[in-house]
Amino acid sequence: MKKLLFGIALLIPALLGAWEKEVLISTPNTSLLLSAPQGEELKFVYYGDKIDEAQVSQIYDAGLAINKAAYPVFGTESVYEPALIVQHADGNMTLDMQVTGVERENTDQYELVKVMMQDKVYPFGVDVYYKAFKNSDVIETWTQITNNEKKPVKLQKFASAYMPVRQGDVWISHLHGAWANESKLEVEPLKRGMKVLKNKDGVRNAHTDHAEVMISLDGVPSEENGRVIGAALCWSGNYDLTFDTDDTNFHGFFAGINPDASQYSLAPGEVFVTPELALTYSDQGVGGASRNFHKWARNGKVYNGTKQRDILLNSWEGVYFDIDEPRMDQMIKDIASLGGELFVMDDGWFGGKYQRLTDNSSLGDWVVDEKKLPNGIDTLVAMARNSGIKFGIWIEPEMTNSVSELYEKHPDWIVCHPKRTARPGRGGTQLVLDLSNPEVQEFIYNIVDDLMTNYPEIAYIKWDANMSIGDYGSSYLKGDKQSHLYIDYHRAFRKIMERIRAKYPDVVIQACASGGGRANYGLLPYFEEFWVSDNTEALQRIYMQWGVSYFFPSVAMASHVGSSPNHQTGRVMPLKFRFDVAMTGRLGIEMQPKNMTEQEVEFSKKAVETYKSIRPVVQQGDLYRLISPYDNKSVASLMYVTPEKERAVFFAYKTYHSYAQVLPRFKMNGLDASKNYRITELNQDADALSGLDGKIISGAVLMNEGIELPLKNEYASHVLELNEVN
Repeated sequence: MKKLLFGIALLIPALLGAWEKEVLISTPNTSLLLSAPQGEELKFVYYGDKIDEAQVSQIYDAGLAINKAAYPVFGTESVYEPALIVQHADGNMTLDMQVTGVERENTDQYELVKVMMQDKVYPFGVDVYYKAFKNSDVIETWTQITNNEKKPVKLQKFASAYMPVRQGDVWISHLHGAWANESKLEVEPLKRGMKVLKNKDGVRNAHTDHAEVMISLDGVPSEENGRVIGAALCWSGNYDLTFDTDDTNFHGFFAGINPDASQYSLAPGEVFVTPELALTYSDQGVGGASRNFHKWARNGKVYNGTKQRDILLNSWEGVYFDIDEPRMDQMIKDIASLGGELFVMDDGWFGGKYQRLTDNSSLGDWVVDEKKLPNGIDTLVAMARNSGIKFGIWIEPEMTNSVSELYEKHPDWIVCHPKRTARPGRGGTQLVLDLSNPEVQEFIYNIVDDLMTNYPEIAYIKWDANMSIGDYGSSYLKGDKQSHLYIDYHRAFRKIMERIRAKYPDVVIQACASGGGRANYGLLPYFEEFWVSDNTEALQRIYMQWGVSYFFPSVAMASHVGSSPNHQTGRVMPLKFRFDVAMTGRLGIEMQPKNMTEQEVEFSKKAVETYKSIRPVVQQGDLYRLISPYDNKSVASLMYVTPEKERAVFFAYKTYHSYAQVLPRFKMNGLDASKNYRITELNQDADALSGLDGKIISGAVLMNEGIELPLKNEYASHVLELNEVN
């Protein structure tokens, strides 16, 4: 239940009539206004710049009150799209909800508002929650649906939230992609009809569409100007974000669990809690909305969001499945010599009866392959310790292979209806475990528990998920509960992670899912970071990381320096360019260090040392996107600025190269116009310097006029550090 998951204390019931008709909910700079008259429908009135109680009447007087249902239900008004459709035990499919009470709770971190509604005939309740944060301009909203009837009620559609958006020159920005090309930015006008962003993967939900969207209210989205509403659904499973434009003056925005193949039978006395929808508003363009999300995320929605992240070497692209003790020893020593802080042993370290030599066997058999690692993981942990770094490991707990001891013992543990034959995925043998089964939940928890108990010095876990649910069905769920599978899977996933975090609060866990398939706020409360993409090529990463930054902070974005030629695209790129791109997130290395030249080793050492010095600014600073790679200006640029505006780090990249190019000036943002800043060029290339190193320039000049950068060569890039000069 939500009350357990999120620690919501019991609220003191408000006496009927003890609240005003209008319910004002505010963050430091925004307000959401509801109309909640006793015995009537809950109405959505206003969302935007902060107002006070005295200005509520002015919203009505100015004609700004929207006055549409805040959570429309099917039955009393059946023409328009509803947020909730149910069927009572007697066959009736209608609801008629009325407000019965409003409760408020105040803490140091947030104000929680609960609006209670009951059907006028049936003992069926819907409580709408609004959680307004006091340290960020984000309001989370969700619903709690309670069946007090004597028989089950079928939930057929159950959105987390609904928001009306006035028609006009409205545009949306969202992310779309595919494996190795995730999180590409899509910008389009919101036209009449229906626009749906959805996912039906079952396990991963961010490879194609993302569960987040920016809604620009004043025309084509601008980075720093115009009114923008940002929305992010906090759910790790199938979702549905729908814009429905009808014959009123509004677009209706619905967000929640995807109801397809997920009809939910709500038992008598049972409570169904929908995922939170996080909303933010800014009058400073999509950049302002992004910074609101980032601050909210660092302050609690990302696990340990204010904690510094380590620089790591991951073994995957260096050796793939060819793990053995000498190679691991070499890579541990190499990353330590480069100044790194963590080594992660990826796939290929496990397997008993079946060796993990490729991707077609052994998942579920989480025992050390003694042929590859005769002295076990203990020896590797000791190697890392002796080299002065930490040790991490890869697992894929939700999966098995048909070629495994686990599958031989428990063929009924996979997701597949018992009357059907499973069709494996990756490697021709991979299968998804059925997390709705409590025995499977315990097995998955024990994978982590056993690792951490046997090797308590493990500091990092890369948690992968390389398959979707294709064969729908469960051997565990009863016949009338088969449609609960998609929902029960992710409820169980959350429950497992809560147990792990309760016992192991300090281990860092990365969410990897065939690359960027798990970039979402449904699981980030339990994960420090996510893998953006299996594609480590720096040029494509500029575009993907740009899109990710719309909703997620850099501290959660794993960004690695890949090989050259790149393993995904074959492009050859300078090491400086690869480092300069990777340094905008959590820096890592994804290649074989022993293949570096002496010159590359020396550059890498200096770059790692440099990143350590700027890491606090990059991982915790305010992001300002300056020139978008999607604007086709042949360059891209962004910067991070500390809240005090005394320090910043600026990045610029050449994305397209041709002869006699005229490149734009780079105007900075987020600085203090009255301050002077000394510029230091980082990751210097003697053959392509900016000419700005050591210069002192005012914030006013840097923001109003900008700087000229040569960027003469293909894949040219510059990183500049700015420090206030007193």
